[in-house]
Amino acid sequence: MKLPLYFDYQATTPLDPRVLEAMLPYFTEEFGNAASRSHPFGWRAEEAVEHARAQIASLIGANPKEIVFTSGATESINLAIKGVADMYGEKGRHIVTSLIEHKAVLDTCKHLEKQGFEVTYLEPTTTGRVTAEAVEKALRPDTILVSVMWANNEVGTLNPIREIGALCHARGVLFLTDATQAVGKIPVDVEADHVDLLCLSGHKLYGPKGVGALYVRRKNPRVRLTAQMDGGGHERGMRSGTLNVPGIVGLGRACEIAREEREQDYRHTSALRDHFERRVLAEVGHVKLNGDPEQRLPNNSNLSFAFVEGESLIMGIKDLAVSSGSACTSASLEPSHVLRAMGVGEDMAHSSIRFGFGRFTTREQVDFAVDQLAAAVKRLRELSPLYEMAQEGIDLSTVKWQSAH
Repeated sequence: MKLPLYFDYQATTPLDPRVLEAMLPYFTEEFGNAASRSHPFGWRAEEAVEHARAQIASLIGANPKEIVFTSGATESINLAIKGVADMYGEKGRHIVTSLIEHKAVLDTCKHLEKQGFEVTYLEPTTTGRVTAEAVEKALRPDTILVSVMWANNEVGTLNPIREIGALCHARGVLFLTDATQAVGKIPVDVEADHVDLLCLSGHKLYGPKGVGALYVRRKNPRVRLTAQMDGGGHERGMRSGTLNVPGIVGLGRACEIAREEREQDYRHTSALRDHFERRVLAEVGHVKLNGDPEQRLPNNSNLSFAFVEGESLIMGIKDLAVSSGSACTSASLEPSHVLRAMGVGEDMAHSSIRFGFGRFTTREQVDFAVDQLAAAVKRLRELSPLYEMAQEGIDLSTVKWQSAH
């Protein structure tokens, strides 16, 4: 095996070779600008873009005309939230979202708060779910948008999108979902799930980086957005800028493969995840699963290792590419905002590691990872006075956990 092994599929995915094959001609032979309407180079580029639009729409149950190309999910989220706020601001200035959203949603909402909008941030359950009941309680006559992610990028928990969407439609409130982690991994149907706006990104489903899409509903209701980028009026005026034709072709092909192989990928990744968790729980001990044990992505495992500091553990498993649930700031080590919102204690939040499994992960790699992980945890716990106290049966409830930092 070539080291290090990659277990960070929530952060990004490798480009599928079939996607690269589809993209290559549009860097060289078919290099036209899709907005050039006066010659075959532009016509062929535009045809490729429209084909990709149809491939993406087919994956999520949309109409191709409802797909707007962007540079990725962060831009899609900004366009959706700010675009709705600008367009519907006279109708109301209240937005509902959750504390466990991606920073692209949270920071955009904070930006709008500075402009006079009021944002309600819903608390999740202890397993990281945002319930339809919580959304319903937060709705007001002046609510114009609800934004709840489909699947959490840290703990993998799935939210009840269909129930939330139906509730929003019944109340006449637009519903946005950041489906960046969900698209291509679980069934997504914007019609059946009552979604008005949906964000996705190419590099999360074996496509290229720097390209994404925003689904914008065209009827029942028709969603209107104020453009956030002015220019040549591309993408029906919603997103000006020369289209990234090779990237769009790659995103389309990635979506086509995901539609054809999603169930196969689901079985593959969930089997690897379950095998990984069974071994870790049996061989490491003092491990807690973060997130919902049932309603979650097939390829995500977020675990907290008691008596071990997460950053130290990552350094101890240098042959494994993983992510910590903690984020280093200039002054201190702060636990993940997602885990904090879920009520995970500071000690366990500081010891969390996210493992991601993908299309190209093998069982051999998973077994190697468990062996490396078990050895590293054992070494670190041998250095922990708290672990020694726990082994001796001492009650640690009165002992204050302190970060090594």
